[in-house]
Amino acid sequence: MIEIERKFLTSSEAFKKEAFAQNRIAQGYLSSVPGRTVRVRIKGNKGFLTIKGASNESGLSRFEWEKEIPLEEAQQLMLLCEKGVIDKTRFEVKIGNHIFEVDEFYGENEGLIMAEVELNSETETFEKPSWIGEEVTNDKRYYNSYLSKKPFKDWR
Repeated sequence: MIEIERKFLTSSEAFKKEAFAQNRIAQGYLSSVPGRTVRVRIKGNKGFLTIKGASNESGLSRFEWEKEIPLEEAQQLMLLCEKGVIDKTRFEVKIGNHIFEVDEFYGENEGLIMAEVELNSETETFEKPSWIGEEVTNDKRYYNSYLSKKPFKDWR
């Protein structure tokens, strides 16, 4: 139940041609306090409830628990979420032995495109695609829970 991931900005939209899947996602936060977030997500026609703990010192690992829930329940829970629902499309791209999840954000986070890769260990190596840009793993501004409160459009 430990999630190990690295996050990157993208330098182009070339990933769209390489994607084998894409889904529209809406997600909100029942709790977004530092060190403990409770997220409701609607991905396609499925609902999910996710609890995440604080990141470790390196910023690469943290506790994550996720369960699929009925779509109707997810829709009802979304009504209880804090202000600032995230709207994005997730593209899945296989590069080498890994799947990159690339999120293109809309609404108040329009213009932000971020890629994540999940790893089995913090030291695991992976092939970086040409469209990967600056690493932002340790920058909390790029957490979706932060973006829901302080959207990308307000950074400029």
